[in-house]
Amino acid sequence: MEFVRFKHARFSARLPVGFRYSPSHYWMVEDEDRPGVWRVGFTKFATRMLGELVEARYDVAPGEPVHPGQNIGYVEGFKAASDLYCVMDGSFHGGNPLLEEDACLVKSSPYEDGWLYAVDGTPETESVDVHGYVAHLEALIEKMQSEGY
Repeated sequence: MEFVRFKHARFSARLPVGFRYSPSHYWMVEDEDRPGVWRVGFTKFATRMLGELVEARYDVAPGEPVHPGQNIGYVEGFKAASDLYCVMDGSFHGGNPLLEEDACLVKSSPYEDGWLYAVDGTPETESVDVHGYVAHLEALIEKMQSEGY
């Protein structure tokens, strides 16, 4: 897997090339073994804000239609709880079964084993490639610093 290294102030991350990224800090990648099925997870930036994940729950069942912006469940971490939103258009394929055994994979392996859910469909139209996401992070972190976060 090829990565782009991002570093700004005290935050650094390695971002996979070939993934799609949402402005809301999710990544999407098509499953090599299941064409048309995309895995979705939190970016390293999102996991830093959430902390260690304790639990992920879904309010949609496999096969149900989903669309970008739809609330599909929630995640709970040590630092915060958050609604879980869909960044795909298609049908829900299910949550990552590995997270039931070890939810910490979301932080320890965010771009491989720690994916959140899968959808048979297409990424939201607002998604960008790795370079677009780096530009988004730069602007966001600059804004956070100027506002004293």
